[in-house]
Amino acid sequence: MIKRKSETIKETRENMRGGIGTISIEHFFTIDEIKANCRLCSKMTMAPGTSIGLHKHEKEDEIYLVLKGKALLSDGTIETIIEAGDSSITGKGESHSIKNIGEDNLEIIAIIMKYQSI
Repeated sequence: MIKRKSETIKETRENMRGGIGTISIEHFFTIDEIKANCRLCSKMTMAPGTSIGLHKHEKEDEIYLVLKGKALLSDGTIETIIEAGDSSITGKGESHSIKNIGEDNLEIIAIIMKYQSI
């Protein structure tokens, strides 16, 4: 399946997961279009100073791929600066938050994969 940029679904979320500001989300595919156990495949754009609050992933993993910008990523205990080219994975039962600490927009690809229940 090929999907053109003009076909993606765009939305904004305010104070996402208890964070600060407006996050722009561009969904590349819907859940119905992805046949695997994936519930999110999107690009998130965050203006300087915006954040996604600390939240826990139950029965799923989330991968961040940083395309542009500089962010402070936290697992609730340890804070790490990540930049363009870096990636992270938050595993089942783990928590994370992210804040744009750069001067430009932060752009990340976010992929959430669910664990299959047996």
